[in-house]
Amino acid sequence: MHLAATGGEFHLEARVDFGEILTIPWLLPGLVISLAVAFVLDGPIERYFRTGPVLSWALVVSLGIIVSATLTPSRDAIDSGAAGMRVCDFARVELAPIREILLFGDTGLNVLLFIPLGATIGLMPRSRHKAVVIAAAVALPFAIEGTQALVRSLDRACQSADVVDNLTGLAIGLVGGMVVGWLAGTVERRDR
Repeated sequence: MHLAATGGEFHLEARVDFGEILTIPWLLPGLVISLAVAFVLDGPIERYFRTGPVLSWALVVSLGIIVSATLTPSRDAIDSGAAGMRVCDFARVELAPIREILLFGDTGLNVLLFIPLGATIGLMPRSRHKAVVIAAAVALPFAIEGTQALVRSLDRACQSADVVDNLTGLAIGLVGGMVVGWLAGTVERRDR
């Protein structure tokens, strides 16, 4: 997507880079595996977090997609045995410009990847379990980038920008989920 200004009016155009998505060879198999794991773990997760089945499934599937998209070998690693470098790029540590996020290239996809996890956590009922899940979700991008730097056979690039983008998506999802949960609670209380 991109935002263009002409004559004082703003226009939003979608520009999704599906080529970027298709270079992640384990994304679709990871989604299928995540759905299977969600099916198996639905009951225990539902009881532990005191949520309904939709939130427990969404939690497992959103985590599975993140792992599939970030901690599996790149296309080059699979095709030619390419190996990554054990260094991290710290060139960007600030928020990405909105126009860069809306292009849905690497930056936008890194933001988008964490929105479902944030929204799911935001919709969960308040509890100490939720606080632990939020802390783990905040630590997740750091763990992912550290793993990408250390496990060279993944042929992934460790970048501080990815951490910032993932945390941006997580925050957007958390706020969105909490607002939707609050609104739903308000409507439910009013209808009683």
